[in-house]
Amino acid sequence: MADGFCSELASMEPMVASVIQPVIQLDHQATTPCDPAVVEAMAPWWTAQWANPASRSHRPGLLAAAAVTRARERIAAALAVEPEAVVFTSGATEANNLALKGLAEAELERGGSRRHLICLSTEHRAVLDPLRYLARHGFELTELAVGSDGLLDLAQLEACLRPDTLLVSVMAANNEIGVLQPLAEIAALCRQRGITLHSDGAQALGHIPLQPAALGLDLLSASAHKLYGPKGIGLLVVRPGLRLAPQLHGGGQEHGLRAGTLPVPLIVGMAAALELALEDQQARAQRLGALRDQLWQGLQALGGVQRNGAAAPRLPHNLNVCISGVEGSALQRRLRDTLAVSSGSACSAGEPSHVLQALGLSRPQAAASLRFGLGRHTTSTEIAAAIAAVTAAVQELRRGGPGGA
Repeated sequence: MADGFCSELASMEPMVASVIQPVIQLDHQATTPCDPAVVEAMAPWWTAQWANPASRSHRPGLLAAAAVTRARERIAAALAVEPEAVVFTSGATEANNLALKGLAEAELERGGSRRHLICLSTEHRAVLDPLRYLARHGFELTELAVGSDGLLDLAQLEACLRPDTLLVSVMAANNEIGVLQPLAEIAALCRQRGITLHSDGAQALGHIPLQPAALGLDLLSASAHKLYGPKGIGLLVVRPGLRLAPQLHGGGQEHGLRAGTLPVPLIVGMAAALELALEDQQARAQRLGALRDQLWQGLQALGGVQRNGAAAPRLPHNLNVCISGVEGSALQRRLRDTLAVSSGSACSAGEPSHVLQALGLSRPQAAASLRFGLGRHTTSTEIAAAIAAVTAAVQELRRGGPGGA
């Protein structure tokens, strides 16, 4: 498997060196391009101002520390929280681990008796895997099923809450099907019982209104690279007074919660990216929502196309469809030279989506599904070209080309 993948990569080297035709980029939920203004904001901190922000015995170190402080304040203001609530991490995956394992370990350290954890079966693996790890080490995990529309049944959640429930973790916006869960209503159920609520907001922050305190969230994770910022930086917002056990030890940075030298350029970049995302959030949502509807209408003309997940509430830039009469890998091969889309999470290692299977799709149906993630610079012309590319590929496969179902 690995050898075959490496051979495939080697065969693509000529394309990397000289791209024959542009690829229409509709995989913005896997990652987004770093905005030029963000690159510009980061530039001085890579070279001219390269000091360690923990080196406060000299002026360059103090300048770096001040840049981190200012970025933290800007992010906190955007999220309507206190700066002390913002903990920088390497991304949402680390933030999720700190939130989930840190809360569980803190409960053990204080001698608490709560051992029950709840999440949705459609969570990202960066939530499912840490929780399943805890389930192998003395905690009990309930993975709630969702409806065929991908949405949580609040009554089902309420029925699962117990006196020993420590945590509920629910994504703000699903990374594959884009559905939005009712966080405020979930928070109300948790608050009544003293249960901590965590949300992976990686796909939501910068794209829809998301202020953790207003929603009643205790913990919120996010990554900069999902909102036109740099890769390698994220954050965890921690409600004041909530104790977590650190998962990285060795330097005492980030209020003792996350050891390691702070990446000043990336932190500055995340602050700039978040502010830019909030500036055009509403207009971008309206524009991309219209383009998403254009894409959906064009794909429906093929026949045998169903939308995965509820039409609403949903991220405005997301569309996930299952296409009948084709084999998934063959469809991907037909499209990859002209269209950048995916059949699931970028972290799924090629396996059929567990999210789509949780909605009731079979493995072949999940493999024959496409996730379209529209971006800030997506145009109507690109959407029309994407419809044409998918239409041509599907019609060929349905006529009996290699990989037709």
